[in-house]
Amino acid sequence: MQFRRACATEDAVRAGWFADNVTEMLRPYWTAVPALDLARNSADAKAQACIRLQCGGRRIVQPEWRRRTRTLAGYAGGVLLGVAAWQIVGSHSQPQIFVTLTATLRHLGSMIDDGTLPQALVNSFSVYGAGVGIAILLGALGGLLLARIRVLRVAFEPYIMGLYATPLIALIPFILALLGYRFWPKVVVVFLFCVFPVLLATQRGAQSVAVELMEVAKLYRSSERAIWLHVIIPYTLPFFMTGVRQALARGLVGMIAADIFLSANGLGGLLVSAAQQFSTAEMLAVVLVITVAGLMLMAVGRLVEKYFARWRVTG
Repeated sequence: MQFRRACATEDAVRAGWFADNVTEMLRPYWTAVPALDLARNSADAKAQACIRLQCGGRRIVQPEWRRRTRTLAGYAGGVLLGVAAWQIVGSHSQPQIFVTLTATLRHLGSMIDDGTLPQALVNSFSVYGAGVGIAILLGALGGLLLARIRVLRVAFEPYIMGLYATPLIALIPFILALLGYRFWPKVVVVFLFCVFPVLLATQRGAQSVAVELMEVAKLYRSSERAIWLHVIIPYTLPFFMTGVRQALARGLVGMIAADIFLSANGLGGLLVSAAQQFSTAEMLAVVLVITVAGLMLMAVGRLVEKYFARWRVTG
């Protein structure tokens, strides 16, 4: 029996060594052809879904659902630990400093019942949607133009990098004095927070298009329009989606900053009024809503990125 187990172990080691070496030999072809990379990913997924281990003549199957269950159990354990810590710390703190999770949820329910929170959500996320949408469109267009037209890149790149390095919150009083307190000044603030990740990521992706792909397209006498549609934009799409995911998170920060400085009827206004009244429960309720909204936006961004860039070359 021990001899059989030793032989099975030696066979498994040899098989693993052979698979690793074949993978390294074929990796350049996988990274060069997205279709082969997709096939490689599909094969890896199938291999991970059902791992067979030979031990003493028996075959032990480890299904994918077990790994997912462990992951969900880890997430659930982390959430329960955070909830318990919040409840314990809040029960041993002064109400003006920190409150328990149950008190926060009760205050959150009262804010929903009297309509304060829904109205603030509508006001804030209308600004957020407009600012993020404009930033995605202009950022993608600007990134492609900067990557393909050298004159524009040389002329505008210093200003773009200077604005990107500037703390954008410092520009909010200037925008306030220039444009006022209405809807569109807040959209401008959210736009400034969101546009740079999209623009720079798109520019980087368009500039990193493989020279071989461009040469093959020109060899087949492809027009500039065909090169854009079939080479540059598909290759740039994964980089663009990464920038969009970052912009979703930065836009939430810009939305709260715009509400604090330029509006009293959004989520930022609720935070300011709660802090002025020393209402810790209301302040924590608003923070909880903002945190959940941020997690949901990041999850949506990750799903969209995974869907549109599922053929991404991983190397």
